[in-house]
Formats: sequence, C-alpha cells, structure tokens
Amino acid sequence: MLAIHWDVSPEIIDGWKTPNYYGLLFVTGLVIGYFVIRKMFRKENISEDLLDKLVLYVVIATIVGARLGHVLFYGPHWGPDGYFTDPMSIFRGWEGGLASHGGAIAVFIALMIYSKKVSKKPLLWILDRISAPIAVAAAFIRFGNLMNSEIVGDPTTVPWGFEFVRYVNEDGFLEFPVVARHPTQLYEAICYLILFAVLLFLFWKRNAWKRPGLIFGVFLMIMFTARFFIEFFKVGQSEFDETLTINTGQWLSVPFVLGGIYVVWRAMKNKPSEEVI
Repeated sequence: MLAIHWDVSPEIIDGWKTPNYYGLLFVTGLVIGYFVIRKMFRKENISEDLLDKLVLYVVIATIVGARLGHVLFYGPHWGPDGYFTDPMSIFRGWEGGLASHGGAIAVFIALMIYSKKVSKKPLLWILDRISAPIAVAAAFIRFGNLMNSEIVGDPTTVPWGFEFVRYVNEDGFLEFPVVARHPTQLYEAICYLILFAVLLFLFWKRNAWKRPGLIFGVFLMIMFTARFFIEFFKVGQSEFDETLTINTGQWLSVPFVLGGIYVVWRAMKNKPSEEVI
C-alpha cells in the first residue's frame, strides 16, 4: 500500500526538547501575521504603538487560551499523566497540547479589552483586521503539529496517507504496527492558508472592510466549518469523545460557525461604510 513514511524528529537539535520545530513554526506564523496587520495599519495611518499593544494582547491570549483550552476540553484530566494530577504540567505547553477553540475564545476576549481600553474603535474594526493574520498563524501551528506527529487522522488506504512512526497513541505508547493515517494536520493547514488568501482578497480587492464584520464572519464560517468536517477523519483527542455523537472539536466548532453566519448576515444587512482607509 502506498503511503508517506513520516519519521521526522520534532527536535531541531538532537537531545534538546527546546528549541523545536513546533515552536519555530508557531513563532513564524505569528511573525507573518504581524507583518500582514502592520501593512493594514500603515495603510490606515494607525499608530505603531497601537500595533505593538495589539501584538502583546493577541500573543498572550493565543498562548494562554490555547493551552487552557486543551487542558479543559481535551485532557487527560486525571491519572498518571493527568493535568489535574500534576498541575505543573499545565504550564509545559512546549511539550505540545494547544486547542484552537480555547485560543479563539481567549483572543476574542482580549480584543474586546483592546478595543475598549486601547484602540477606542468598534470591536468589529479590529476583528476584521486580525482575522487573516490569525488564519495564517493557525496554518503554521498545524504544520508544527505535523512535525510533532500529533493530532493525527484515522487509518486510511488513500495514497497520500502518512505512516507516523513517532505517533504516540492514546495509551501513551508508540504505535505498533505503524499504519497509514490521514494527515489531518495538513488538511487543516491547507484550509487555513486558503482562508488566509480569501480574507486578504476580500480586504484588499473587494473592500469588504466597508461592511464591518463581514471579513470576521467569513473567517469564522470557513475556519470552523473546515474544522468540523476534518474532525470526521481525526483521532479523537478528548476523553469524552467515545460518549458523544460528534466529537468535542465538532461540538466546539458549531457555535463559531453559527456566530459567523449571524455576523455575515448583519454585515450584509447594514449599509456599507464610506470611511476610506
């Protein structure tokens, strides 16, 4: 059976857990996102000071929210490797374990605070401008998951399946015998890169910023619809997944998709803004 043999070490330097490729790709995504939003701010003659503060808010919220989201939504909570059994393990995020839903919630809260206390602009103003940078950062995080051989897919016979030699299963052991699996990390990364391109097109070519909330709504709809369907091919990450009709990731995606639909509907209903950037 055709398959891609994936035996890549997550370590940049052999024997060193840090620095690693996951961290490098995580930072790369944030840096690219920074330059994208800086270009938007410069086009609108927005102070660099506001940009620096925005980066601080978003980076902290992304890291803290994504980590806590993984801890709370996916576990393991108890047992020898449980986060509540060993609370200090909650802070070891460099070992892997981030949840996009937790990061999304934390970033949204951080942007609410930023809009009210720092930018003094409507919340949708910053949400429309931060959506594309978040999409590209999410893509690079999934590339990092690929380097860690984590968040793998179900067994498959498709010719592009990956044999994750370093995949540690839910029991904490290296998989043996190794089977070909869906590279769900790549599925998500590709979807997020496409979303990134769509959002940039809407902002720069279609002036979608004239309808506050439109870009952000499209971001929510596409990102979490993609996440919902890709979950069908993914190994469950939560200890509760066996008791659910759809898994934790899918349940968490539904409110974001519905919220995106509502935001787009509101944006299209309202009269376009004539404010020039």
